[in-house]
Amino acid sequence: MSSSTRDIGGTQRPVPRIALAALVAVLAGAAACAPSSQQGGGAAPGSATPSAVIDDAASFDLDALVAAAKKEGSLTVYDSSGDITKVAKAFSAKYGIKTTGVKNKVGDTLEKMTRENQADNVTIDMTLYEDGPSLVGELLPQKVVHTWIPADLADGVAAANRSPLLVLSKANVWVYNPKLFPKGCPVDNIWDLVGPEWKGKVSLQDPLGKPNIVEWFNQMSNGADQALRDAYKANSGEELKTSQKSAAEEWVVGLAKNHPVLTSADDDVAAAVASPKQTQPRIGLVSNAKFRDVEEKNYSMRVCDTLKPWSGYLYPKYSAIATKTKHPNAAKLFTHFILTEEGITHEMGAGGIPGSTAVKQGSFTPDGLKDWNKELFAFDPKYLAKDFADTEAMQDLWRISHS
Repeated sequence: MSSSTRDIGGTQRPVPRIALAALVAVLAGAAACAPSSQQGGGAAPGSATPSAVIDDAASFDLDALVAAAKKEGSLTVYDSSGDITKVAKAFSAKYGIKTTGVKNKVGDTLEKMTRENQADNVTIDMTLYEDGPSLVGELLPQKVVHTWIPADLADGVAAANRSPLLVLSKANVWVYNPKLFPKGCPVDNIWDLVGPEWKGKVSLQDPLGKPNIVEWFNQMSNGADQALRDAYKANSGEELKTSQKSAAEEWVVGLAKNHPVLTSADDDVAAAVASPKQTQPRIGLVSNAKFRDVEEKNYSMRVCDTLKPWSGYLYPKYSAIATKTKHPNAAKLFTHFILTEEGITHEMGAGGIPGSTAVKQGSFTPDGLKDWNKELFAFDPKYLAKDFADTEAMQDLWRISHS
């Protein structure tokens, strides 16, 4: 089996080129519902399951799970958002279990969890994970993690959110500075961003360092070809002609060649667009979380609500438990917590859509964004395995086009 180097969240590591059929395998064998001392389990490599593990509802006992989790004494959870520290604090306060929340880049989390699993020395008990392709393509089939859904909350988790378990959808949105453009967003079509008038004026995180941007490219390539072609025709009056295999890849090449300003963090993108001293016109792609900077840093920033076909995209955050964790019940209890309003609200300080329909959407909405579901491109989980298989090719396309 050949291998190549793949960028994941700024980390380069050897990745086998696994056949697509094997990539869709989702780990079925998880620890039993509650309480449990099992740490491993799982389907045989190459097998596929349609959803995460859900124990028999009749046997689920939340009180017993709480008691077993407290006996284990501690928990460590990794997340790419600093909000995890707030969730950990709230969980500790509720259950009296010492819980550490660690902000860490998704690629580094993948690397560390994989090595810990191989060494049988697990310190990361579970993760809230934002790179679906590597979760489905590596962590799950290699039995590094498994996905579990508490039976008493399963009805609130739609089938599409079970493979793997989605706990929150956040957004990356295109933003502008309303002080510089008081009449509204200066662009109304995503194809404008690859045009000469916006050369060097578009800012975003380097896609090679932020996995969900590359995944967005692939998701558009796999599921939004016609929408992008229609947007091109609406913008230019002509049919799109491309040498690439999809309209999305044509757009990606155009954006890369248009000299975008690349950063290592959304903070820098937000500053480039919206800082009080900014006088240059910029369009930026940032997380909805950056709208907290509007008040905290006196930024002037608004979502490009006129941008077609979308003002940005929704990207998912998944929950996964380390198969060799020494604290399986505490990890399950945390999973239960994060599927409730009490738990997930700490991740929704700047908005988001909970993975459970039983939880209300956060009240905060970035300025200019009226409807998260209608105005943002949403990832389709059925493409996760293909996204993983296509990651390297899309990274190469960006790298070559941007050089």
